Amino acid sequence: MENLNKFIDQTILNPSATKAEIMAFLCDVEKYEFYAAVVNPCWVSSVRRALPKDIKVCSVVGFPLGASTTKAKVYAAQDLIAMGCDEIDMVLNIGQLKDKNFKYVGKEIKSVVDAAQGRIVKVIIETCLLDPDEKQAAARIVKESGAHFVKTSTGFSNEGAKVEDVALLRRVVGPKFGVKASGGIRQRVFAVELIKAGANRIGTSAGVQIMNSD
Repeated sequence: MENLNKFIDQTILNPSATKAEIMAFLCDVEKYEFYAAVVNPCWVSSVRRALPKDIKVCSVVGFPLGASTTKAKVYAAQDLIAMGCDEIDMVLNIGQLKDKNFKYVGKEIKSVVDAAQGRIVKVIIETCLLDPDEKQAAARIVKESGAHFVKTSTGFSNEGAKVEDVALLRRVVGPKFGVKASGGIRQRVFAVELIKAGANRIGTSAGVQIMNSD
């Protein structure tokens, strides 16, 4: 697949990542011209300064559990934007979704979208914790709440991306909305399968491996 690098959000969300590891990560991001670099919030300012403007800087809100208060998520989003973040990956409140408190979930997403001031917001629904009906409900809420992508996974839960989940999300949100697959994507063939199923962004810490595999 041509331009596979432009589908990839290259990620380093390991809590033990050092400055030296972040700098090495950025060298790879720039070398392979990945679409975005995804880092924990404490690194956003320095990463934005280090990377050329055509590579997006993405960070996380409510990560990885989604159980922060709405107020905390909104403040986190505002802080990221102030530091120069281009995109936000937020985790929705999974417990509220499973309780069918859809109004709460939608209102929270909209609040973060508003705080992001027009930047791209991707909403992680943690598909491995949801049944098919919950996945569909989550995707609909994400789309209706003004976000730009529905995302499968944090990569910190039981399982990561699945082709069938990506296909389901694509059916629910339609052809133009964003679908990001992430979690456990380490081989080129799997990344391509996910893209063919409907993903238009791939989140992975193994972008270099993917680009160098058959």
